[in-house]
Amino acid sequence: MSLRDRVAADAADQPNTWADPAPAGQVDEPDELPDIEYTAPIVDVDPVAVHVAWARVMRDVKSIAKSARAEIKTEKSSYRFNFRGIDMVLNAVGPALRRHGVMVIPVKTEATYGTSGRMRDVQVRVTYEIRGPLGDVIIAQSVGEGLDTGERGTTKALTTAYRNFLTTALTIPTEDPKVDPDRVNLEREETRFNPLTYRDEALNTRTTVSRLSQMIQELRALGRGGELVQNEHGDEEKIGNLLLRVRKERTAPPPAADDDWPEPATPGGEGQ
Repeated sequence: MSLRDRVAADAADQPNTWADPAPAGQVDEPDELPDIEYTAPIVDVDPVAVHVAWARVMRDVKSIAKSARAEIKTEKSSYRFNFRGIDMVLNAVGPALRRHGVMVIPVKTEATYGTSGRMRDVQVRVTYEIRGPLGDVIIAQSVGEGLDTGERGTTKALTTAYRNFLTTALTIPTEDPKVDPDRVNLEREETRFNPLTYRDEALNTRTTVSRLSQMIQELRALGRGGELVQNEHGDEEKIGNLLLRVRKERTAPPPAADDDWPEPATPGGEGQ
C-alpha cells in the first residue's frame, strides 16, 4: 500500500471532530455557569471588632528605628535630623494590617496652600477610616505639611500625614527606649543669618500665617529677633516685632462696613 493510501485509510478510521456550522439564525448558547456562593471567611483573619484587630496590629509592630538621616540646607540655616521614612513605616505596618484584615482608607482631605520664599507650602488635614474584618469603622484624623519648589508639595504633605497617623495611632516606638528622638533629632547649624530675608518674606502678602509663626519660632531659637531692619514705612523696627505685627494684622478680622453712610439729598427734600 502506498503512503497516500495509508494516510487516506487512517483518516477514514478517525472520528470527525470538526463541529458542523450552526444553521442560519441559530446561535450556540454557552453552558450556564454554576451558582457560586462565597460563604467561607477570609483565610487566616479572625472576624473580630475593629478595635480588637487594631490592637493586634499594634502588638505585631514592635518598633521602627529612626535610622534614616537627612540634611536640609536653606539660605538661612541648615538642619540635620533622623527620621522614619514612609517606606520604613509601610514595610513594618503593611503586613500586620493585611494579617488582621484591617484597611486604612482616606475619605476626606482638606488642603491649604501658600508660599515660603521660593517654596510652595502645603498643609493637609486627612480623615481616615480604619475598617476592620467585620466592616465596622473607627474614624481618625492626621495632619501633614510639605514644602517643595515644584508640584510635589501636596504629595509630601499627604505622605507626612499618613506616616504621622500610623506612627501615632499605633504608638510605634523607636528601637532605643533610653533616647527620646523627638528631643535630639534636630540639630540646627547657623550658616548665614540675614534679617532682611525675614523682613522681605514677612512683607510678602503671599506668605501664610503659619509660615510667619514658624519664622518667629526660628528667630527665638536663634536669639536674633532684636536686630533692626527698615520696615515698609521706612522706619527702623526690630525684626521680631515686625513679624509679630504682620502676623497680628493678617489674623485680625477685616473692618466692618460703615452702615451710617449718609444718603444723597433728593431734590425737594430736607435741606433744600
